Amino acid sequence: MALRRPPGTGGTLMATKRIRKEISDLARENLGAIKLAPNESNIFQWRATIPGPAGSPYEGGLFDVDIRVPEDYPFSPPHVQFVTKVYHCNVSPQGSICLDLLKSAWSPALSLYKVILSLSSLLTDPNPADPLVPSIAIEYKQNRKKHDSTAKDWVKMYAQPKADTPVAAPPPAPRASTSRPGTIHRPVNGSTAPPPQIAGTRRPAPGGGNSEAPIEVPDDDDAEVELSAPRRSKRARMENGGSSGGGSGSRRSGGASADDVIVIDDDD
Repeated sequence: MALRRPPGTGGTLMATKRIRKEISDLARENLGAIKLAPNESNIFQWRATIPGPAGSPYEGGLFDVDIRVPEDYPFSPPHVQFVTKVYHCNVSPQGSICLDLLKSAWSPALSLYKVILSLSSLLTDPNPADPLVPSIAIEYKQNRKKHDSTAKDWVKMYAQPKADTPVAAPPPAPRASTSRPGTIHRPVNGSTAPPPQIAGTRRPAPGGGNSEAPIEVPDDDDAEVELSAPRRSKRARMENGGSSGGGSGSRRSGGASADDVIVIDDDD
């Protein structure tokens, strides 16, 4: 019969010390594919994951196990329960486990890790002589093929590893616009390149109507381009006179006079 220590402050302190020791021991243990760790906020609550043993009907499955450590641990065994459904004669539909190690065969020398190893062995070698689900035990003894087939079906339905959900990459941050008003380049004297053209709205000259027409920018040095900051408008003041006397390249389309003021709205 297992030794029992009455619950209380002393028992809790002893259990805490023992649990911390087991945590330290686990850090040096090779667990393989088994996962065993306490809850981050409560070391008396543990969770384990047992892979289905190779060669058994449970191969390929992952079985989660919930562990609650009593306050008088290690004088009392932990409360262990399957969270994942498993078709097994020693495991109830609610996850309860029939295992001598968790009852009369418990010893303070045992550890939580040894309990998990015993559960893995139970998946490989059920004990139909002491069943928790008699119907499954009978099937295990009389129709092993059907038993194993059903156990495999349960693995596919309840114990398949969950695929990692891909994390979508965050959308790129919007880039600030770096566009600026374009620069008007005049062709070098003697160049055969045609003069640039600007499509805009021309203010009506006296006696004329509103119209929109492409405006050729003259190539002489007397042409002046101004930017109006508040309205972000470009004004091209076309002056016909100058020290150069005006060349043959000084032309204005549409018959605009020298005093016309051309306003080009920048919709940027």
